[in-house]
Amino acid sequence: METPKNTQTSNGLTLKRVAIDTYHENVAYLHRDCAVYRAEGFQALSKVEIRANGKRILASLNVVDDASIVGCNELGVSEDAFARLEVADGHPASVSQAEPPESIPALFRKINGERLTREDFQAIVRDIAELRYSKIELTAFVVASNRSELDREEVYFLSEAMVASGRRLDWREPLVVDKHCIGGIPGNRTSMLVVPIVAAYGLVFPKTSSRAITSPAGTADTMEVLANVELPFDQLTEIVREHKGCLAWGGTADLSPADDVLISVERPLSIDSPGQMVASILSKKIAAGATHLVLDIPIGPTAKVRSMPEAQRLRRLFEYVAQRMHLSLDVVITDGRQPVGRGVGPVLEARDVMQVLENDPQAPDDLRQKSLRLAGRIIECSPDVRGGDGFKIARDILDSGRALAQMQAIIAAQGGRGFDHHHPALGALTLDVQAAEAGVVTGIDNLQIAQIARHAGAPKVKGAGVDLMRKLGEPVAVGDVLYRVHASYPADLEFARQASARSHGFSIGTAEQVPRVFVEF
Repeated sequence: METPKNTQTSNGLTLKRVAIDTYHENVAYLHRDCAVYRAEGFQALSKVEIRANGKRILASLNVVDDASIVGCNELGVSEDAFARLEVADGHPASVSQAEPPESIPALFRKINGERLTREDFQAIVRDIAELRYSKIELTAFVVASNRSELDREEVYFLSEAMVASGRRLDWREPLVVDKHCIGGIPGNRTSMLVVPIVAAYGLVFPKTSSRAITSPAGTADTMEVLANVELPFDQLTEIVREHKGCLAWGGTADLSPADDVLISVERPLSIDSPGQMVASILSKKIAAGATHLVLDIPIGPTAKVRSMPEAQRLRRLFEYVAQRMHLSLDVVITDGRQPVGRGVGPVLEARDVMQVLENDPQAPDDLRQKSLRLAGRIIECSPDVRGGDGFKIARDILDSGRALAQMQAIIAAQGGRGFDHHHPALGALTLDVQAAEAGVVTGIDNLQIAQIARHAGAPKVKGAGVDLMRKLGEPVAVGDVLYRVHASYPADLEFARQASARSHGFSIGTAEQVPRVFVEF
């Protein structure tokens, strides 16, 4: 969005807010019989320039025939576009053919497989952050970067440009820690345990997380069961300064905004190339003010990374870019053979987290152990801690109840919701998926379990999801319940039933068939 040098007068149109969420894309709507539409020779999906109230935005044009949506003298704009113009309904506006974004020649070079310069990436990311690219142009950039894989210096240039596209926080602390997992493992809610443990130790840990897009729950979705995660920036910083940590949605902080726009096309395409992944993660962490980052790369047959050589290649790329950007990075390769914990879905995952914090005997031990080890690695960033001592310190903080007290303080500061994890608001409709044969659980498909949980309604329906009753290596008899699906609506339960009937996601065999994994803890 820019203030134009020459203010253009209205061409007889008034703005109308069209209540459509176009997710990080400015969209305009003109009636087919609008005089301006006919005179300008517009076409559907063409790029237009809208000016109103001294502001200018670019938008993709949609043509409508229903006057109840947009009349002949109206210029409709989507929710995103309306917010950027900062005007009221009915404000005079003008629309005209738009010049293409200045970075389009660089985009074409990347489509042709050429290597781009620092200046090229700065121009592309600036245009993306300012919503100058249509979804088609964004898709072209994502696909081109994936097809002709970015070299490591290009990944650095992209990361650098993404940091520069938004706000960069400065906590005025010599040590600001963060933790991130590359994703793909259901139930992996370690952040909600690591943050209170590390904050109780005394390190500054401002954890901003994304919401789920294709997974059954993100950290923000699960924390939202316990507290408000959409915090104004000033409140977020106040919470971090008082309690050393937070667990908030990152969308309100304007950190690496170009990343959010790119994700809007990467996820539907299921494109998660190494270069784009590295740039996405590191740009967000550096923009959030982190000086030290512990990065979790799970490996397993149905994880994002499926072999140790692949994990090591990704590690080296992360380390190269982090070093260039002056971020201290500790990469940890972990077990990604199966979901972590028992619950998959916001309420179920919140239950698991609270059980671990309260040292409940029924708490999932894999979630507890992984969280302690990650927290220990972060605590060892402190110059006062010897290498190898972090795990014991983290365990003592958890066992003593200090982590629970810290989490309760953070929840209260974020407007705690009084969640009762002993009687969680789970979906009342249930489906038990049973074993058809006896043996040992030799495999759990992360992708299929995640898909079944989403079909059940997660994460939008907080109480929906999958509650695992069996894990890898455990014996099962015919008819034993492998997992229970929770849903709140009959249609969602039926979708989940159909998905589990196609494939329930479990493999049954012998103990010798359980896959081994090589981890670094």
